[in-house]
This record gives sequence, structure tokens and C-alpha cells, in this order.
Amino acid sequence: MESSLQIHGVSLSPFLLHQTLLRLQHSSKIALSFFLFSKSLPPSPSPLLSTSSYNLIIDILGKVRQFDVVWQLVLEMDQSDISPDSSTFTILIRRLIAAGFTRQAIRAYDDMRCFVTAGIDTDRYNHSQNDSFCFCFLLDTLCKYGYVKVAVEIFNERKSGFRVDSKMYTILISRWCKIGRIDKAERFLEEMMERGMEPNVVTYNVMLNGICRRASLHPDERFDRTIRNAEKMFDEMRRRGIEPDVTSFSIVLHVYSRAHKPELTFDKLKYMKEKGIFPSVATYTSVIKYLCSCGRLEEAEKLLGEMVSNGVSPSAATYNCFFKEYRGRKDVNGALKLYRKVKEDKLCELSLHTYNILLGMFMKLD
Repeated sequence: MESSLQIHGVSLSPFLLHQTLLRLQHSSKIALSFFLFSKSLPPSPSPLLSTSSYNLIIDILGKVRQFDVVWQLVLEMDQSDISPDSSTFTILIRRLIAAGFTRQAIRAYDDMRCFVTAGIDTDRYNHSQNDSFCFCFLLDTLCKYGYVKVAVEIFNERKSGFRVDSKMYTILISRWCKIGRIDKAERFLEEMMERGMEPNVVTYNVMLNGICRRASLHPDERFDRTIRNAEKMFDEMRRRGIEPDVTSFSIVLHVYSRAHKPELTFDKLKYMKEKGIFPSVATYTSVIKYLCSCGRLEEAEKLLGEMVSNGVSPSAATYNCFFKEYRGRKDVNGALKLYRKVKEDKLCELSLHTYNILLGMFMKLD
């Protein structure tokens, strides 16, 4: 390796080391060899190495579950001038949880204080903020990888001796909602308020999403029940002085679209604008998707025009709604006309999925 660098007249720098490790992130053995080679270069300790380069090799090795080597590197950092930081441990925690080693991840979180606090003990506020961030990260990562019960267990064990905040509760409420346990989410929301923490618009949107996204909307009785529950949540928000935002309305609009309620959809859009809440690209795309899937292309095109005139740039996902409908109709001319318009307007870059839709349509032509 050294001779190859010398032959080509390449001088290794911290930037080159970092970029090379990024290129080798799927080849852990070569990445580790290159890292060890750079570490061996004089003078000692090598000026090439930094916390970010250590973090990168730790992430690469964590992907292939080389946790013994990872811990050796963490100890090596601690014994040198390159101290591990909170990012070092969040990388390690994420990789441990991804590998299914939840208890080891919790131990890594506990051990972090021995390695990271030395530099921030003088600032108690920053130390508390850092500890809160890392605990939130631990809870969120456990939940994302499906270990909601473990997250709740560790949260319940430590909440009495920990400065618990609304963000921690919101993480757990969100994950209970995502697995359809609205009852558990409501229990955590109640506990949060009992402890004197006011839910914010994000917390309520998480609850709204849980109520609406997975709800069965047919027959109409189920749709009506879902909307009633959503309206109760809106009422509670306003009672607490929290105004629903564009995300709140977008969640309900998605329900109307799924239930094929065009009149209610347009009424809600109108109500939003009257309240001074302008739809986002996600809001418009949700409604356009519904209109296209129902074959109501003229109304979808009108809404697209309104979207652009209001200064909201369509995304590739927005245009894909139209292209999918053209594909279903085998309307090549319509698809090509829209494609040319998108290219001329330059409002967004089309995605790989867009081209897959178009190619799929063209390949089926006689």
C-alpha cells in the first residue's frame, strides 16, 4: 500500500484518508488495513487521524459486527489525544441495536459517560443537554429497529432519576402509534401531562397520525369514527392553545383521499387557506395522488397549477401520480407532453422511479 502511494506520488492527508474510508465502507477488511496503515505512518501519534476518522472506521466495523475491534479502537482513542465524542457512541449504539444486541447498546450508553464527560464537566448545562440527546437517541433507535418494549422498559427504569422531557415521551408515543397501539400511546400522553409537560404540535401530530394512518375507512361508519377521533384531537389542541399546523391538516386530508371523499377534501383545503395555513408539497401531492387514481386528471392538473402559482414546487412524487395514471390509460402522448413540460419548467428533477414508470409504459407498446 505504501509503495503504491509512493509510486504515484500521492501524499496521504486527513481529507484523503476520510474520503478513502468512505469509498471502502462496504469492504471492512481493506478499510481497517488502510486505517491501520495510516496510523503507523510517522510521526506518532499520526496527525492523519481524528475523531471523525475513528468514528468512520467504527461505523464500518460495526456494520459487520466487529464489536471487539470497535471497543479496542474506543479504548485506543481514550488513551490518546483523540478523545471519543458523543457521535462515537451514537454510532456504536446504532450498530449494536441493528445487530440485535440491545443490552450491549444500553451498556454502551452507560459507559459513554466515562469516556465523554471529561471534556464537558465544567459546563453542566451542556453536559445535561448532551446526556438528554443521547438518551433520546437510544430510545429512538431501539424503537426504529422494533424494540419498543425494551425502550419503554429502560425509560420506566430511569425516568425517576432522569430529567425527562417531552421529546422522550413523543418518541415513545410515536412508536406505539406506528405499531397500532393507540391505547399505549394515549397512556403515555396522559402520563406526560401528569408530570407537568405540555404536549406540543409535534406530539399531537404523532397522535393524529396514529389515529388516522392505519384506520380502516370502509364502511362509512369506520370513516366517521376515525374523523370524530381526529376532530377530538383538534379540539384538545385548541383547548390547550395549540393551533393545528399544515402537517395536522395533511394527515386528515390523507384520510379523506383514502376514503374517496373529494368534496370533503376540497372543503378542508379551502378551510386551511382561510386559516392562513398554506398546503405543503406533501399536502398537494396526497390530494393529487387521490385525484389521479380516481381518473380525475383535469382536477389534478388544476390543483397542480394552483400549487405552482402559490410558490410550491412539485416534487418527482407529484409528477409520478400523473405518469402512473397515463400508464394505466396507455396514454403515451399525455405522458410525453407532461414529461416535456417538466423538463421545460425545471421545477424539479425527475427520479429514477419516474423513468421506470415511463420505460415500463413504452416497453408494453406494440
